[in-house]
Amino acid sequence: MSAPALSGPVGYGRVLAVPEFRAVFAAHVLSMLGVIVSEIALSVLVYDLTGSPLLSALTFALGFLPYLVGGTLLAGVGDRFPARRVLVVCDLVCAGCVAAMAVPGTGIGVLLGLRCALAVVSPVFAGTRMATLSDILGGGDLFVLGRSLLRIVAQSALLVGYGLGGLLLAVLAPRHALLITVAGFLASAALLRLGTRHRPARARVREGGGTRQLLADRRVRLLLLLFWIPAMFAVVPEALAAPYADALGTGSPGLGLLMCALPVGTVAGELYAGARLGPAARERIALPLVCLTLLPYLGYALHPSLTGSLLLLLLAGAGSAYTLGLDQWFVRAVPEELRGRAMTVLSAGLMTIQGVGMTLAGVAAQAVGVRTTVAAAGVVGVVCCCALAVAARRAVPPAS
Repeated sequence: MSAPALSGPVGYGRVLAVPEFRAVFAAHVLSMLGVIVSEIALSVLVYDLTGSPLLSALTFALGFLPYLVGGTLLAGVGDRFPARRVLVVCDLVCAGCVAAMAVPGTGIGVLLGLRCALAVVSPVFAGTRMATLSDILGGGDLFVLGRSLLRIVAQSALLVGYGLGGLLLAVLAPRHALLITVAGFLASAALLRLGTRHRPARARVREGGGTRQLLADRRVRLLLLLFWIPAMFAVVPEALAAPYADALGTGSPGLGLLMCALPVGTVAGELYAGARLGPAARERIALPLVCLTLLPYLGYALHPSLTGSLLLLLLAGAGSAYTLGLDQWFVRAVPEELRGRAMTVLSAGLMTIQGVGMTLAGVAAQAVGVRTTVAAAGVVGVVCCCALAVAARRAVPPAS
């Protein structure tokens, strides 16, 4: 299925008018909130059981590390089996894991193991869902806007989900809050099962061979790096938000604002690009924005106030609208029979490299300080992004 070529803005309303997409969208909201609330509840539960800040923090870290395992070993699942079945099974596995966490008496080792299982399943679910979007919306502008909406939901869920999780834990025990997330995963599975139609598996590619075939294409490699490399540097201020807020003397309110600024900028940039720009315009600005999105981080070298820091983060977040142009190039570059695998690799790599970026940011800040680390991330990131943009300009043809 392919969507007609559109030169002007389509708008998000056209995407939401597609019944199957509405089912996927609603399921995404439920599963995202479920993941975030379960992370908070599990972190509090682990701390209540152990009194260890290290183990409590480890529950969050385990959300990043197993992505590489799931993305590597299970990358082909979304292509080898019918997509709807894969999505429903992933939701049911997540519901089962969270339900097991809520059982009284579950040990710490089992809790952390179940957290790892959730993280292994996540890239398979995300990749299959993104590939399904191309079946539902075609490979044109509707797909780009649909993918943009899901990213906006993900960023918004970070803002809403942590607040919702805090409110739930104010009135419920952690294990009871986990049971609510089980209901969310089950509702997501029901929406996907009843709201999307059955489609046969795309291909039966020998495990591992499809990934090698995918990465053998220079265009695909460049596009993956264009998604991954900016993201690795972009997370540096978020990773260092707590010590930076302490250095500014703003306390918890300042920390909350610093954590929200980048997602708010990202949502604003994507909404503007998706609603006001057409496909050709979004592709034209993609590479320039890749080169500019990390430039505001250099402003940290000027020792900005809290207000100045928030403006820098909002600008950097808005620059991430380049992803709408990259989405279109990526779906054109990947063969249809490898689309689920490609989206899983993209998702797994993105989460893994953000975890690497956070780790490196902590190491660097320990040695040279927070402001210097963020400014240096801006310098190195801009250089890397410009080099990638030059290479991509030669390798990735514009839309005809």
